[in-house]
Amino acid sequence: MFILMCFPPQICHSESVPTPVAFSGIAEFQVKAAYLYKFISYIEWPPNTFNNADAPLTIGIRGTDEMANELTRLIATHPIDSRPVIVRKLASSDSLAGINILFVGNEHHESYGDILGAAKGLPILTVTEADDGLSHGSMINFVLINGRIRFEAAPKVAKQNNLTISARLLAVAYRIVGDAS
Repeated sequence: MFILMCFPPQICHSESVPTPVAFSGIAEFQVKAAYLYKFISYIEWPPNTFNNADAPLTIGIRGTDEMANELTRLIATHPIDSRPVIVRKLASSDSLAGINILFVGNEHHESYGDILGAAKGLPILTVTEADDGLSHGSMINFVLINGRIRFEAAPKVAKQNNLTISARLLAVAYRIVGDAS
């Protein structure tokens, strides 16, 4: 089918670091969904984020249904050891309460500032997919480089929301804006 060095259909173990991938033969949203899923293992949330060890991690999707559906499929077939994962499709009026990762699709590019502003100061990893996503306050942004899905990161923005992006994840980022301190 397709080979993606650690991504679907074979999700790697938590020791594996995501690598840049080409998406020949599969949809771009599938590659991005796999990345989102793997990001979970490389983000440290504040201790009080989850009520207990069994509390679910929730990924909110403001974008295409395809992304939410693909994440739901990944979760069903590749559970994460540490806690259950829930995917929620978010409408513009939905609260961000209980969201741990927020993906905002490019179709909401014009609203990035407002959407990401609502997450500011909250322990929510924000992920976008536009050339200027980080300039709007996103923490991780997908970019297409030479036919490959890559990501750039803003660890300083994550720190402002009490999140830590693992150095292992930052090591494979296409670009890092700011520093991790």
